[in-house]
Amino acid sequence: MENILSNSGFGLPQNWSIPRLAPADMAMIPPDLLAEIEKKYLSDMMLVWSGKKPDIEVDNRFKSNIWNEGWSEIIYQTYLVNAQHLKSLANAVEAEPKVKNKIVFATEQLTSTLAPSNFLATNPEAINELISSRGQSLTNGLMHLLADMREGKISQTTSDTFEVGVNLAITEGSVVFQNELFQLIQYKPLTETVYEKPLLMVPPCINKFYILDLKPESSMVRFLVEEGFTVYMISWKNADESMTQITWDDYVASGVIKAIQTCIEISKVPQINVLGFCVGGTLLASALAVLANQNIHPAASLILLTSFLDFSDTGVLDVFIDETMVDMRENTIGGKTGNFGLLSGVELANTFSFLRPNELVWNYVVSNYLLGKTPPSFDLLFWNSDSTNLPGPMFSWYLRHMYLNNELKDPNKLTICNQPVDLSKINCPVYIFASKEDHIVPWKSAFTSTQILKGKSKFVLGASGHIAGVINPLKKNKRNYWTNQVRTKNPDTWLKGAKFIEGSWWGDFRDWLSSQSGKQIKAPSKLGTTKFKVIEAAPGAYVKEKVSKIN
Repeated sequence: MENILSNSGFGLPQNWSIPRLAPADMAMIPPDLLAEIEKKYLSDMMLVWSGKKPDIEVDNRFKSNIWNEGWSEIIYQTYLVNAQHLKSLANAVEAEPKVKNKIVFATEQLTSTLAPSNFLATNPEAINELISSRGQSLTNGLMHLLADMREGKISQTTSDTFEVGVNLAITEGSVVFQNELFQLIQYKPLTETVYEKPLLMVPPCINKFYILDLKPESSMVRFLVEEGFTVYMISWKNADESMTQITWDDYVASGVIKAIQTCIEISKVPQINVLGFCVGGTLLASALAVLANQNIHPAASLILLTSFLDFSDTGVLDVFIDETMVDMRENTIGGKTGNFGLLSGVELANTFSFLRPNELVWNYVVSNYLLGKTPPSFDLLFWNSDSTNLPGPMFSWYLRHMYLNNELKDPNKLTICNQPVDLSKINCPVYIFASKEDHIVPWKSAFTSTQILKGKSKFVLGASGHIAGVINPLKKNKRNYWTNQVRTKNPDTWLKGAKFIEGSWWGDFRDWLSSQSGKQIKAPSKLGTTKFKVIEAAPGAYVKEKVSKIN
């Protein structure tokens, strides 16, 4: 390689070396492709050292004009060329998909970490702020760092701006049932008449339910209640030491199924509409399949929001899932060797943040620590940082049978609550929503649910990501979505023939849900029943519980 450099005519320093992956990874790159990638690298570096702009993508981390002054320009451009080169090498590796995904992921983590913007000595914005503030920015940054070290996570938003039950999760309602796993909230009607069949929402147990009930203008719960729907919500308990032996079966039987039965009793109807969000959708489908095997069909309709039933493609999360990792979780917290425990909500939140390191990690390192700025006030980020622990056996079982073995989609492959599970036995109309830029549940994976579930299905594809795609209030009229009434097995064919519609998908969902909800009846004047008495006002006590420290 040294001969190539010295004889290339690129004018680079004689001791300059081309960055490479590990030798074992480099050996899996075809020689011709490797030569082409290295030729481009040398060409781009020649441009940098000659004072010209290399052929690299624009990066918002270096958008300030100050990065184009003096040595800062060479520093950041050299970094971008090196980062682009390493990513090109990683993507050129010829290996089985799982191995390649791990190489690409590790490379992206490395290049994100080594960005010159992340270090005080190479960040001109931070240096200027240090000088202009006479050192106050550094003092503030150290205070923020120490505070975050105590919490075990990087602050993404201020913690004192929002309070659950005060300015978040304030849609009026009451807790009408609770057990060791969840509280059931019934929301107060805001219309004189309501649809006959209520809607039960099953949020993910890895987060708190109020993602669906943020500020009133962003609350999906409030939107539906204002449209005349009776809404119930599961509020999962934040797992503590008393729950270390809780299983997936418990979440299905004592959680989802119990909530469905309670809603039916309170509403005095034979069937209700049910909605599952993320892993809440996986739990909900599991519950309905358990009941369907007993010829019990409580769902008038099923709504899945960014949910997996088929775990064939789990996106970037796949890099964390292998036999070694799953076995480790089973042995340490899953009860396999008698060791029961909890998965820390902080650990889980940090893992999800590192799926998008530049946006959810290093962006805040620079802003909070190097520039000494106070994190912004943002309700969605407050929710994102409000972590939830999970029982070890439940989490370990979920990892093995869903993510690792992908058994839920296959009829009778899994047994849940002593019942063989066949999702095709779920017999009701289905509304499936996915987000086009979702990195947690890739939209094509969500699309496969249309083939697994045999009821008449409608698939809607929204813009943006896993959360922002779902929480898209109708009144704000942002983003867009796609629909296609033609049923097809191929997601690309579906998208090619889909209709592009400006604005929020909530209006489409409201119209579909109203067609599944029966006639209009007089709204109840009281919440709960004689049997299911009001326990406390919404949002209840469970959602306010914070993660406990896990040793």
